[in-house]
Amino acid sequence: MSSNQTRHKSKSKAGKVTFNRNELRILLNEYSRRVATGEWRDYAMDFTRDRAVFSVFRHTAEHALYAIEKFPSKSGRPEVFAVSRGPQCLKQSENLNTVLAAIKSRPRLRSIG
Repeated sequence: MSSNQTRHKSKSKAGKVTFNRNELRILLNEYSRRVATGEWRDYAMDFTRDRAVFSVFRHTAEHALYAIEKFPSKSGRPEVFAVSRGPQCLKQSENLNTVLAAIKSRPRLRSIG
């Protein structure tokens, strides 16, 4: 690979927000757990200059059940994570695990008797 190709490759990646290795591990562990229980079936990742998004689906042809987003740090503020369901933001935090707790603690129906 020539040095010109190397520079072009790094420029295209430099402008996008991405999840780091640890964040991907956390997201994929939660995804795997939910697939095992039959709740989730598919996921998608999108990376732009404004945010990185990990979306999860119950069925591939449906809208995303949840979107977990990472916003970059700006003006000395730390990066922020958010989880939303459709247009509703469920939780926003500087910690990915705190954000995921908003969808881990969903109320479940129990039968009595």
